[in-house]
Amino acid sequence: MTRQITALARRVASIVAECNYATRRMTMLKMASDTYLTTRDKAPDDYAEFLLRTSSALLREPDARHRARGQLVG
Repeated sequence: MTRQITALARRVASIVAECNYATRRMTMLKMASDTYLTTRDKAPDDYAEFLLRTSSALLREPDARHRARGQLVG
């Protein structure tokens, strides 16, 4: 019985962690200044524009080995 409760708790914790990750990621994508640019595929014209585009907190993407194991961006 204890094993089943532990497994259920881990599953719930995993779901909560994934929802938290999705919420953080969507917030970062919505707040990114590149979203509102009409020429976001072009390089910045000057250093000030470069700083504006990278002003938000950058998320570290895990390498392929860790992504394959289900590790989220952090």
